[in-house]
Amino acid sequence: MKTIDFHTHAFPDQLAGKALDQLHTKSGDYQAHHDGTIRGLLRSMDRAGIEKSVVLSIATRPEQVARITDWAASIRSDRIIPFPSIHPQFSNFESELDRIKSAGLHGIKLHPMYQEFVIDDPALLPLYRAISDRGLICLFHAGWDIAYPESDQAAPHRILNLHQAIPELKIIAAHLGGWQVWNEVARCLLGHQIYLETSFSIREAKASEFRRILDNHPPEYFLFGTDSPWLDQKEELDAWKKLDIPVEFKEKILFKNAEELLKK
Repeated sequence: MKTIDFHTHAFPDQLAGKALDQLHTKSGDYQAHHDGTIRGLLRSMDRAGIEKSVVLSIATRPEQVARITDWAASIRSDRIIPFPSIHPQFSNFESELDRIKSAGLHGIKLHPMYQEFVIDDPALLPLYRAISDRGLICLFHAGWDIAYPESDQAAPHRILNLHQAIPELKIIAAHLGGWQVWNEVARCLLGHQIYLETSFSIREAKASEFRRILDNHPPEYFLFGTDSPWLDQKEELDAWKKLDIPVEFKEKILFKNAEELLKK
């Protein structure tokens, strides 16, 4: 069965070691399963039997935006699908989004905690509309973050507010819609045309919460993800392959939905 991992991270070779060291200080018990480079990710993909991976970057400062776009364009390949990032305080976002689109990139990653914003801040609507107008995907960290316990900056109700404000925006909510707040995901997001990416969910959510979401959201709006290198791609994929759901549904989650989304 083909697989597209819609949530991975990697860094330029010269920065990977330092980046992992910094992130390890915030990651609690989670340790990287490869060296943080594109080569390391490809080795992990080969070991797991994963065909393609979406590589997500986060601009934690406005001055990083253009460099991240440049790097994303440079690593794009048949197997690597890069999503660069826009910092909410980056003023020239219209031109940068044009550059992202022209480079053949499909979307951007935003992380409310690391980038210090709230998803449904009305001041960000011009940015979101600009993303939507270009047909780009917007993938958000969703729910809590281990380094920012109980922050609601990326809460599911905020994602719903944004969806209702700009329903045409293609939104992906990572971590099955909201890490460690899956009851709120069930209350706020189920049934809406919002993609739920699965990383840090199959073994972290309570079984009842996990199945409630899986059973009550449109099958076309799930995307497999691992958050590699923080989880092992092979272990996560093996867990999903063993899940007791129909093969057709499993294929949608593991690759068909991703293929369709990336065509749009």
